[in-house]
Amino acid sequence: MSRGGAGNMLGVGGTRQKLGRKALRGGGRNGRIGGGLDPQAQKRELLRKMQEQQREQRETDAGDAAS
Repeated sequence: MSRGGAGNMLGVGGTRQKLGRKALRGGGRNGRIGGGLDPQAQKRELLRKMQEQQREQRETDAGDAAS
């Protein structure tokens, strides 16, 4: 069975690669067990941090204005 799913066309779908133990267990991305965070999770985490910083900034601005 071809890797590219293109019937009997040779050379389609990339080359084979010998995988090491880390790659077989999901390593290789960020060097963490299980492959680390996926891009969507990274985006959510970044958005959460930015919102937290904005909330803190608004609180400090409101405190300064009240003084």
